[in-house]
Amino acid sequence: MPIHLVDLPTRRVSVPRDRWGRPLVVPKRGGKPRGLVRTTTYIDCIEDKSALTAWGKRMTLLGTARDPKLLDQMKYLNPETREGKATLDELAERAITAAGANAKRERGTHLHALSELVDQGKELPPGTHPSDIADMEAYRTATACFDVVAMEQFVVVDELGVGGTFDRLLHYAGPGPDGRHIEGPIIGDLKTGSVQYGGVKMAAQLAVYSRGELYDHTTFPVDTRDAGALAAWKKRDVPADLAATAYSHVPGVNQEWGVIIHLPAGESRCTLYWADLRVGWQAARLALDIRRTRSTKGALVPFSSSY
Repeated sequence: MPIHLVDLPTRRVSVPRDRWGRPLVVPKRGGKPRGLVRTTTYIDCIEDKSALTAWGKRMTLLGTARDPKLLDQMKYLNPETREGKATLDELAERAITAAGANAKRERGTHLHALSELVDQGKELPPGTHPSDIADMEAYRTATACFDVVAMEQFVVVDELGVGGTFDRLLHYAGPGPDGRHIEGPIIGDLKTGSVQYGGVKMAAQLAVYSRGELYDHTTFPVDTRDAGALAAWKKRDVPADLAATAYSHVPGVNQEWGVIIHLPAGESRCTLYWADLRVGWQAARLALDIRRTRSTKGALVPFSSSY
């Protein structure tokens, strides 16, 4: 029997975060709140970023050409100082925005919001652009084989020290990629950008989500707008029996296969891809090793010939 949204309510209030944007959670074993690595940040270390870096350089140049006033603001900056670096980073981001590089990201956020309305069986807002309507119809058709269990759920994977929010928990009953029957909850993720590259990263992301426990941060409420209240909350030592009440297990989530829902903006098409979570979990474990190795100290020692 499919699980329905009423069985697993969606919690939409944001999880508290520290100044680096890391989600703050009370550990299941109790203790003070701690910052977790965001899932996407955690997986990033296995990705080849050469193409992304080259794209960023191109967009920065293009944006500077479109807004020459940016050049005037950077003429006398010292790139060796902390202040100079921070200002140059800000100006580079403004150049990228001027080049229109963030437009696709904003469009993707917009399509995510519309897809949630579709999954809830609600009407699209009046005045929705015809291309968005066509995209949503393609999305509706492609995902008709799924029942939506939940959306935007925050989960914690304690063994990795990771926390993140998955797009969809879907119930599926039908043939899997190898022809064998699959039935039960699977993790789904909506992508509006290119999926030509980064397949292992996507599989790793879904693999992490599939092994997560739901965390209800409203069990330990705090007004994040009040710096004093947040500071006091971060020092709170929560007993284990109370901390455990914030966590809940999602039974039967498939840990072999997940689904990438590819909805390129403005193309009126939606394509589904199976994501091999076994490969993804291997990559996630590799990311743990890489991150540990990068934090190793003492790889270099001063040279001396007087031993």
